[in-house]
Amino acid sequence: MGRILRRIGRVILGVLLLLILAFGVLYFIYNEQLPEGTTGPQADLLAQKMLKAINEDAYNNTRYLEWSFIDGAHQYKWDKENGKVDVKWDDYTVKLNLNNTSNSIVNKEGTTLSAKESRDLTNTAWDYFNNDSFWLAAPFKVFDKGTTRSIVTLDDGSEGLLVTYSSGGTTPGDSYLWKLQTNGFPESFQMWAGVIPIGGVEATWDDWQVMESGVFLPTSHKMGPVTLFIGDAKAYN
Repeated sequence: MGRILRRIGRVILGVLLLLILAFGVLYFIYNEQLPEGTTGPQADLLAQKMLKAINEDAYNNTRYLEWSFIDGAHQYKWDKENGKVDVKWDDYTVKLNLNNTSNSIVNKEGTTLSAKESRDLTNTAWDYFNNDSFWLAAPFKVFDKGTTRSIVTLDDGSEGLLVTYSSGGTTPGDSYLWKLQTNGFPESFQMWAGVIPIGGVEATWDDWQVMESGVFLPTSHKMGPVTLFIGDAKAYN
């Protein structure tokens, strides 16, 4: 038995070493340093150009946003006017109060939850919402409180919009470099985010659709071989 355990241990150690080596190679090949940009009025104008292209006025006037994420595992109905969002996953439903999370209501089908369980699930719903709403509506957050905008010259000579979040959300300090079409429409962004160990990972913003309220919303993102789908996106009043 001891000999078998030692063999298993060596196999596990070998796999771990291979994973570490593979990550090191990927990090060396793909990791990029956060670029330096130029802040000021020109950066704000570029951000406003992007917002105009995707109809920020319609977004601001939209009351309800509905969508799903992670292949439908997370489902949302967001009442922007009242600052409330229904968050559903597995057999949980959290009526999340964005203005005061302590007033949120948590349900699990057929189960009575303790106060601690309710708090923990509220925090989980908050984290899910922050992440998944960003993949839906990040372009509309470029002037959020705590953001800094700057212009970065890209390799092809065009201008990219670098947005850094010093506060807000779940992981403040993250930066996103938007690549835009000539009319300001978003094509992709590169990420320097705390949850991603490799800097500069790029995700596309694809398959934009015009919603009932007139706002443009994406329905998918591609990161290398992975596609993240925004399911059943709706925006209405």
